[in-house]
Amino acid sequence: MGNELKIKPLGDKIVIKVIEETETTTGGIILPDSAREKPQKGKVISVGGGRTLDNGNKEPMEVNVGEVVLFTKYGGSDIKFEGTEYKILSIRDVLGIIE
Repeated sequence: MGNELKIKPLGDKIVIKVIEETETTTGGIILPDSAREKPQKGKVISVGGGRTLDNGNKEPMEVNVGEVVLFTKYGGSDIKFEGTEYKILSIRDVLGIIE
């Protein structure tokens, strides 16, 4: 398979790989997954073709493969593909690009 993801999102959807960060309190205690906030940062793995406008044209996507984005806390759908967890989001669930 290589590094190529075999999921092509449709329309204004993107596939991201969520970036998990270890969370440590100021006292040095590492928090378990159950005590942490849901991650809201991910790397764009695949991008759809864009939303079709009423005039038939495609609205260009504002993100590109490889960019790291912030997304809404409960946005998108979690999927597992070939042992790896991804999230499929609508572009409207993306809050910004981390540069």
